[in-house]
Amino acid sequence: MRRATDLEAGVHVAKAAVPAHAPVLLEAVVAALSVRADGTYIDATFGRGGHSRALLAGLGSGGRLVVVDRDPEAIEYARREFGNDPRVDIHHATFDRLLELLGPAHADGVLLDLGVSSPQLDDPARGFSFLRDGPLDMRMDPGEGASAAEFIAHASEREIGDVIAAYGEDRVARRIARAIKAAQSEVPITTTGRLAEVVAAAVPARLHEPGRHPATRTFQALRIKVNRELELLEAALGAALEVLKVGGRLAVISFHSLEDRPVKRFMRRLADGDPVWRGMPNAPLEAQPRLALLGKATRASESEIAGNPRARSAVLRVAEKLRP
Repeated sequence: MRRATDLEAGVHVAKAAVPAHAPVLLEAVVAALSVRADGTYIDATFGRGGHSRALLAGLGSGGRLVVVDRDPEAIEYARREFGNDPRVDIHHATFDRLLELLGPAHADGVLLDLGVSSPQLDDPARGFSFLRDGPLDMRMDPGEGASAAEFIAHASEREIGDVIAAYGEDRVARRIARAIKAAQSEVPITTTGRLAEVVAAAVPARLHEPGRHPATRTFQALRIKVNRELELLEAALGAALEVLKVGGRLAVISFHSLEDRPVKRFMRRLADGDPVWRGMPNAPLEAQPRLALLGKATRASESEIAGNPRARSAVLRVAEKLRP
């Protein structure tokens, strides 16, 4: 959902049609999904529609684009921009519900662009970033579940430490958790600025990473926890596989190792097939690979990163479905 670049790969779109928040790896995504005019494609993480615009540009009147996002602001934007296009279906839902929404063997391509989008990061009212003070929310769907502030208020020091250690991979997670609970006991932590101050004070100066705010890992960890991101990702990968037709392609963009690892494991496991039959002739159909890996992981170019620093950590992995 991070924004950057123009479009090529055989699908032409005027630059004026690409939004200010252009998505990363756009050229690679369009090429990877091999868009056909009469195909059905799913943008399961719509954001502000940069990828969707590119996919639509390759569709004819018989093509179909399915848009999914859990963020009501993204869905409102999708309805404004694409609601009158008969080729577009719009769903407000988490991406683990793809199979429930669409049924099996439905799509020629599925895109999952993981993490938080630029509009979410840039709006202080959403509470994702400490760059500008705002309410400590972090929910991709503000109508769903507990906010980050509510989690901090009700979780134990150990629970907070476990989250920061697991999802932030911070070596001083326990120290940060202790500081958060101590500060919370004095005055409730309800804003991003206050949380950032508490965390920064808890991290020893010798452990500050150049160019990175000391609270970065804690904010990432709380966001992942509040939105159940890794839990939903595992389910979404399985749902995407079932939604794809044979020959359909799955493209996944991740932005850190916690996202990329399960994607890589999922694709490799299904590309290897049943290990019991590996290398043996006449393996039964159910033991044969269900996916073929297409090329190596793709990263943003230096020119793309120069225009959009958020693209720096983007990794695209692509696989094709081989059998039901």
